[in-house]
Amino acid sequence: MNIGEAVKERILELCRERDISINRLCSMSGVTQSTVNNIISGRNRSATVSTIKKLCDGLGITMEDFFHSPLFWNLEQEIQ
Repeated sequence: MNIGEAVKERILELCRERDISINRLCSMSGVTQSTVNNIISGRNRSATVSTIKKLCDGLGITMEDFFHSPLFWNLEQEIQ
């Protein structure tokens, strides 16, 4: 799994845990629907730190909470 896939899966996981839709997450965080859709669909595989911070703020979690997941523990090497 690469970082883009892990970020996508983590967003989906957090939405499931809170029983909220992607649309609701966008409203809560102020991140545009198109930005989140691009992350979820894989068209954007490198979400910015700023976008992740806004999503975390909307979810009421820290960035440490966001990245504290087994999804990020064994990522593929990005530089080949």
